[in-house]
Amino acid sequence: MSDVVIRLRPNGPLVIDGPFTLIDQEGNPFTLPTDKPLVALCRCGQSGRRPFCDGTHKTCGFEAPELAPKPAE
Repeated sequence: MSDVVIRLRPNGPLVIDGPFTLIDQEGNPFTLPTDKPLVALCRCGQSGRRPFCDGTHKTCGFEAPELAPKPAE
């Protein structure tokens, strides 16, 4: 099985690369796009396509500056 990679886009969505299943709170799977290699999930909460990103973060003032901590030396 391939590794799944999740990247944070600056002030934007979570971008998932690799095979995964997305399940709602009732245990139902979402249909994922099959025509795209990556899936973007909304972090701003304003998308009209939640849980998927529709680019609304660009106009709603969403800021998410999270960075991973640097490894200890």
